[in-house]
Amino acid sequence: MTTPVASPPAAAVPTRRRFTVAEYYAMADIGILSENDRVELLDGDVIVMPPIGDWHAASVKLFNNTILPSLQGRAIVAVQDPVRLGDDSQPQPDIMLLQWRDDFYRNGHPAPGDVLLLIEVADSSVEFDRTVKLTAYARAEIPELWIVARAERRIEAYTEPAGNEYATVRYFGPGETVAPQAFPDITMAVDRIIGD
Repeated sequence: MTTPVASPPAAAVPTRRRFTVAEYYAMADIGILSENDRVELLDGDVIVMPPIGDWHAASVKLFNNTILPSLQGRAIVAVQDPVRLGDDSQPQPDIMLLQWRDDFYRNGHPAPGDVLLLIEVADSSVEFDRTVKLTAYARAEIPELWIVARAERRIEAYTEPAGNEYATVRYFGPGETVAPQAFPDITMAVDRIIGD
């Protein structure tokens, strides 16, 4: 009679350790992360963002200065501020148009229901913005997302979030204007935003 051979123990499979927003803030509180670190929390992962280049910075300033005067008292323009998408995601989009609140969100970062338009200015990060960030924003039901794609010289306007994607995407190139769906009276020239 043969003795059965014991099976080797099951090998442990490596898994990713995901963080919550509370743990993300705890890392900042104890000095693992500083306020100068270019990081975002997306789906539990701490993502290191590339440094902000000249074109990127100029585009964000241009958006802010172009759109802000038309929105006084109608919406709040947030520049590179956090939006809390859930317990494990808190990205910092380049520009957000938020529902007007007299307290300017003093008691907490905006949530998806507060966002009217979210803009990502994409130089080196365009594929990340079109995949990981777009999925997170669609899943959180952000109603409108613009990706300013430098290489393609266009603005990609995503609307109608449906699951992990947007049902509608429109492209606006040189010679065209674009307007937020929440404020169709505010038009911006793509040429001016994209620049040289």
